[in-house]
Amino acid sequence: MPAGIPARAERDQLGGLARGLAVIEVFGATRQRATIANIAAATGSSRAAARRCLLTLVALGYAETDGRHFTLTPRVLRLGGAWLASAALPGLIQPQLEAVREATGESCSAAILDGPDVVYIARAAARRIMSVTLAVGSRLPAHCTALGRALLSALPPRALEQHIAALTPEALTAHTRTTRPAIREAVAAARGQGYALVDEELELGLRSLAVPVRDGRGRCVAAMNIGVQASRADEATLHDTLLPALRQAAAALRHSIPG
Repeated sequence: MPAGIPARAERDQLGGLARGLAVIEVFGATRQRATIANIAAATGSSRAAARRCLLTLVALGYAETDGRHFTLTPRVLRLGGAWLASAALPGLIQPQLEAVREATGESCSAAILDGPDVVYIARAAARRIMSVTLAVGSRLPAHCTALGRALLSALPPRALEQHIAALTPEALTAHTRTTRPAIREAVAAARGQGYALVDEELELGLRSLAVPVRDGRGRCVAAMNIGVQASRADEATLHDTLLPALRQAAAALRHSIPG
């Protein structure tokens, strides 16, 4: 049962809907297609239940199959598109991302925290600097990204400890912090500085800087970042040239995002 939902409300939940959404979430950048056995193993369900979920998604147009493998169809974009269309936050943030891009010549993105990941909700791209293609809806691990650490730094202590305890951090490069004490230390540094700096932990050759985005009441609602090639910008350049642009944009958003 999802965290935060009282046990007495469990009888009001639709188990089939929950299983269907869990099946959709199995697919991603590292798994574009899957078999019934793959889905059953990933969701902890029986093969029969996984088969019913997949065939239902096919019947509704959210998936297709060649008889063995299943893949999602573009129709699933309606699910994320519904949130983007109804949420004001991406529209409020986008102009500021573009202003940062114009001021610095660097790509600027915004994300929110979703479980162990950050999810991109807006982006203004200047040039491609990563091997991973980033777009609205992309997910990256929070523990080794500047966006993630900026968001984690804004969590209350108890929520932060729960998040760190639930992590199974993977080393994406030789520089990735993967121990809980190291991640806790990095988040504490981000909280103290008011920004997060990640140096080649997500991808070799990539440095990233991020700041929390707060609403009119001071609550963190997102984070925004700049990512640069390490060969083009040392830490001093990030701090002295790029950080002020991010902070200026975050300050402007605090006045425009209702509390």
